[in-house]
Amino acid sequence: MTTRVLAAEGGTTNFLLPNATIFVEAALFLIVLFVFYRFVVPPLSRALDERQEMLRKQVQDREKATRTLQEAKERYEGELAEARAEAARIRDAARADAARVRAELREQADREVERIQSEGAQQLAAAHEETTRRLREELGRLSTRLAERVIGEPVDEDRRSTVDRFLAEVEQAPAGGGGS
Repeated sequence: MTTRVLAAEGGTTNFLLPNATIFVEAALFLIVLFVFYRFVVPPLSRALDERQEMLRKQVQDREKATRTLQEAKERYEGELAEARAEAARIRDAARADAARVRAELREQADREVERIQSEGAQQLAAAHEETTRRLREELGRLSTRLAERVIGEPVDEDRRSTVDRFLAEVEQAPAGGGGS
């Protein structure tokens, strides 16, 4: 039925042949394209360019932050190694100081021991001399009294000097000397 309507209206029209509407449609399409490129595309291009710039800047910032972080990490590790080396030097110096102080104290203690031993030896020698002198005096008195008792009369100074000489000879005789 549609074919009869077309035939009745104007005869035969070929749809492949352009008519005036195609030119109007082409002009409208060009106007829409012009408006689109004039008013729509520039803001979209600006927005895309801004977004692209923002992304590029973020990438640069990230790379810069990564480099800064790496540099800070390297500085930190370098300073940490330096601090460890300094701590080792300080520890070694402290050990050396401790050894030196220990040696000085040991030397001082040895000198003090030597001084005390020397003083003790001097005191012992002095006490020995004093004891020997007292014993000699006492032995002389006792020998004189014994001689006075044996003789039955008082001993004079001459005889007393004889007793003192005898005691001196006994003192100088060897300690372990028997008669053999």
